[in-house]
Amino acid sequence: MATTSVVSESALGWSIFAVVLLAILCFCWIYVRKYQSQQESEVISTITAICALAIALITAALLPVDIFLVSFMKYSNGSFQEWADSNITRQQIENSVLYGYYTLYSIILFCVFLLIPFVYFFYEEKGDDAISQCSQVKNALKYTLGFMVVCTVLLLIGAFVPLDVPTSKNSTEWEKMKSLFQELGSSHGLAALSFSISSLTLIGMLSIITYTAYGMSALPLNLIKGPRSVRYERLENTDDIEEVEQQMENIKSKCKDGRPLHHKDRRALQQLEEKLRTLRRRERHLEDVEKSFWTKCCCALRPIKIALGIFFILIALLFTVCLFLSNLDKALHSAGFNSGFMIFGTNLTNPLNMLLLDLQIVFPLDYILIAVITLYFVLTSMAGIREMGIWFFWMRLYKIRPGRTRPQALLFLCMILLLIVLHTSYMIYSLAPQYVMYGSQKYPVQSNVTSVELLHDNSTHVEIRICDAGAPEGNTVTSSSYYAHGS
Repeated sequence: MATTSVVSESALGWSIFAVVLLAILCFCWIYVRKYQSQQESEVISTITAICALAIALITAALLPVDIFLVSFMKYSNGSFQEWADSNITRQQIENSVLYGYYTLYSIILFCVFLLIPFVYFFYEEKGDDAISQCSQVKNALKYTLGFMVVCTVLLLIGAFVPLDVPTSKNSTEWEKMKSLFQELGSSHGLAALSFSISSLTLIGMLSIITYTAYGMSALPLNLIKGPRSVRYERLENTDDIEEVEQQMENIKSKCKDGRPLHHKDRRALQQLEEKLRTLRRRERHLEDVEKSFWTKCCCALRPIKIALGIFFILIALLFTVCLFLSNLDKALHSAGFNSGFMIFGTNLTNPLNMLLLDLQIVFPLDYILIAVITLYFVLTSMAGIREMGIWFFWMRLYKIRPGRTRPQALLFLCMILLLIVLHTSYMIYSLAPQYVMYGSQKYPVQSNVTSVELLHDNSTHVEIRICDAGAPEGNTVTSSSYYAHGS
């Protein structure tokens, strides 16, 4: 019975993840197809962009599933459910999620250091018609080799530097090397992977500071401001048509007495006629857009967009306050650097952490909120990249525009999103550390209470507390995201 229960409960969490996975793949295909240039689109770059974007979103979607599986192991009274009463069963579920994190992180390393650079340089070489396809592959591999060297160096540093070697003065160099490789084998290379991911997370932090921060302000402001009115654009276009027609009349008036036009005037007249044809085509297009059903729906939804923009501004302010309080709490009350600034209990009130804990009463509002927070960071990051474009210091490399985005720009966009998603999980942990680590878990605490009515008889009182780092060992299950980032 217990085996059947654990399979059903675990299947529930993973089935939700499978539905989200299908939705992510559909969204990635639509997003890439919407923004890629139809004239320069390539099958290889399109598939790579869709896969990389899907990996970024899937990694972000794993956090709510992780918290859901951890929280579902316990009843509201703090006792473990029958199927999760065994330590072996709980460890199996934790390992399945942890291996999911490590698998996705390994794929991210593969995309960042091999797949995306190779496809990028392959497409760059494709612009030269004189180069054969074999030469394109060789040149792309040559440039990609630099990224692979960086990845190898990070893996080697993570594999060897943090490990403990014998400190005994009597131990030989061979014994030290033997101990080093034994520890490397016992960790199965997870230390190397963790260090590499942490290094990319640091770059992701810089990307969040640049793009996500900008997107958190640009997205709500664009919703409030809205697009330009089609009616206003038609008025501008009509004014331009009248101005061009007036210029054409002025040029034609020069030959009313039968004199031929100067070659400069003829060339100017031809340019004005071409411009007039373009403006009239735009006039017909704007007229069709104004009468379209989509434009009417957008006008009807305008108040909702304004309300949504104001809501996003309030959310950004809430996150700013929560990050400040969380970091201040770590600075004042944490266990220090060696523990990863772990906090025992709640010392400063964190509004978002309190909201997530209060929403546990109504299932599944807390999981929906943590999923919405994750999606919010992804969407604001995408909005920031779309508004700013791809920059290298003070030089703009590419623009992100619907239907006109070059394949190289899409590859850069996906790489930046991969780096941002790596840091998003850590940032959500900083927003609500207690909830991200333990979810909705609670644990019972027994205390002796003296009853006055029963002539000072001692009775045992059971108090239900929300799980935190100070909970007794064995009464809590920590989310795998904490180990994936802290191992």
